[in-house]
Amino acid sequence: MVATVEETAPIVSTIDELVQLSAVLVGDELGALTDDEKVLVKEAPCAVSDEVVALARELIQQGEDPLGETYCQLVTPQERRPLGQTYTPRGIVMSMVSWAADQGVPSRIVDPGAGSGRYLLAAGRRFPNAHLLGSDIDPMATLMLRASIVAAGYGDRASVNLGDYRTLAIAPIDEPTLYIGNPPYVRHHQIGPEWKRWLLETARKHGIVASGLAGLHAHFFLATAEHANPGDYGTFITSAEWLDVNYGRLIRQLLLDGLGGHSVHVLDPQAAPFSDATTTGAITCFRIGSKPPSLKLRRVKATRDLGKLDKGRAVSRQRLSEANRWSVLTRVTPKIPDGYIELGELCRVHRGAVTGANDVWIAGRDTDLPRSVLFPSVTRAHELFNAGERLVSHEILRRVIDLPADLDVFDRDERKKIDQFLHVAKHKKVDEGYIASKRKAWWRVGLRDAAPVLATYMARRPPTFVRNDASARHINIAHGLYPREPMASTLLDGLAAYLRSAVTLSQGRTYAGGLTKFEPKEMERLPVPSLEALRNGVLS
Repeated sequence: MVATVEETAPIVSTIDELVQLSAVLVGDELGALTDDEKVLVKEAPCAVSDEVVALARELIQQGEDPLGETYCQLVTPQERRPLGQTYTPRGIVMSMVSWAADQGVPSRIVDPGAGSGRYLLAAGRRFPNAHLLGSDIDPMATLMLRASIVAAGYGDRASVNLGDYRTLAIAPIDEPTLYIGNPPYVRHHQIGPEWKRWLLETARKHGIVASGLAGLHAHFFLATAEHANPGDYGTFITSAEWLDVNYGRLIRQLLLDGLGGHSVHVLDPQAAPFSDATTTGAITCFRIGSKPPSLKLRRVKATRDLGKLDKGRAVSRQRLSEANRWSVLTRVTPKIPDGYIELGELCRVHRGAVTGANDVWIAGRDTDLPRSVLFPSVTRAHELFNAGERLVSHEILRRVIDLPADLDVFDRDERKKIDQFLHVAKHKKVDEGYIASKRKAWWRVGLRDAAPVLATYMARRPPTFVRNDASARHINIAHGLYPREPMASTLLDGLAAYLRSAVTLSQGRTYAGGLTKFEPKEMERLPVPSLEALRNGVLS
């Protein structure tokens, strides 16, 4: 019977045993271990049986990844998160390798965040004459990578780099290089200032303005543009949020000019491309130096539907260059059924005001500011989720301080209290904050009027739509629905009830971490019953 990872996983029961197993598989091949790898082996004083070594070698030769599978079971997703380690399912790997095979035969294959070698070995099997180069910053990963390469029999045509892909020296060659893999997903908070400077300066060389808020996968796209030469090609899987967020503009521009974007395949959030991480997925294919008139974009409901990544709707370069968000271009807008209209025909949707400093503008219980400037407001999404169908009282809500631009409208005592409050706010440098500095009067938050329907817009569950009987204001954690024409209370009740029952996560945009977001304009495009249907009580 053929052995499989599932039947034997985990192949060993501790990380120390996994280190020793990897070291035994490497043996004396593939050059000397690095100092950091040697430390791992030295600090793992245990032994593994010949039977386990033989089983691991057999599984690797069959195309399995027993070392990576075991590592994922012994090290939790939370422990792997700082290094952005998310291991790609075999089906996705094979689709990406198949696309690469359709583009030609590379002389070299580079995996920028190689891990245990899933991509490198799969590509090595498909291209038996290509040199394999894997890079990773984690010595545990490179030790497993060495072990997998040697066990697969590729030691004589492979090299491993323990170091940062951004500074990797890749010598130019005459034949094409394939760049393939799953760049680590690390948020900008965990990226050091020196690397943020690298991003900004390197992007400037390419004529692109980058953002320091970019995640590590954006750095890897840029590094690939630096390393690669015309004729090279590649395919990466990353989170899909770069299609829409501001920092993703770097990747979008690279694909239009330099990286040579070929296609983007967005995995539907329900596809859950990574079993151990709640994140979106987008497979990007590119050919360095090419400028095709269009890119293929598509949305895939399940990983089994990926195929050879040769499908998609052609979207012109001009349209892509003009679009601030690309994910909407992957969706086929469903035809609105008879008797339905877009929500935007009935209501405008407005996000709540941004205070710029919630700790200052959300009043404490002991504030002595005039009641006229204290507005009960929805300041947390759970206040709407907990409200159910109706927000009937503002007693549970906190109060937002919203001062008018003209402070001379207050009497002497009120003005004194307000001046004292503003003095404290200035001491905290609130007036110098980005949001406050853009206001005509830095102290005026500018709350919108109370909306008759309030909606959450970013969560791991569908938005809720709540009738605002309490006439509460809202800040930027919620949207307000404002009828374009006066609507009877019963119609608003029916509209909110329909939206609560009908809106699904698939109608929003899902980011890494599993959060689904509905921008105001996206919410306005939701189909709802017409006014006549609402009057007749049609809610399905």
